[in-house]
Amino acid sequence: MEKRLSHVDDNNTPAMVNVSTKQTTLRTAKARSIIAVNDEILALIENGDIQSKKGPVFHTAIIAGTMGAKKAGDLIPLCHPIGMESCDISIEVIESKIVIYCTCSVTAKTGIEMEALTGASVAALTIYDMCKALSHNIVIEETRLISKTGGKKDYYHE
Repeated sequence: MEKRLSHVDDNNTPAMVNVSTKQTTLRTAKARSIIAVNDEILALIENGDIQSKKGPVFHTAIIAGTMGAKKAGDLIPLCHPIGMESCDISIEVIESKIVIYCTCSVTAKTGIEMEALTGASVAALTIYDMCKALSHNIVIEETRLISKTGGKKDYYHE
């Protein structure tokens, strides 16, 4: 069987995937974003967060990431709008990196990878926005899928 893009029909026209015949299953996805920051920003972390004039940075990023995950179907043109059942975002600092994990789940006919990736991305962008007054030397190095379960095949990044 030849591999092909899922969002293109036989006429090479963009199309939403028809999921009407797919099985409804519990589907989960975990995504990660990694942000590199400088020592000036790291020095501001107290009790697991950075306090700013706009509010607590990591807590605000968790809320923004959750809101972003809920809007994935509105932001990505051919992404199915789904009734996400859970979204959990955690943020930790490892050496000079801020690491964001977003885990989402849904019982549906289609996966939830885009919601997890959007949640991690929006959380990373929020941290950038809230810290840019201190330095623009902030790099969102990576956003990637870590795992997905419940669809045609499971995926786990080593």
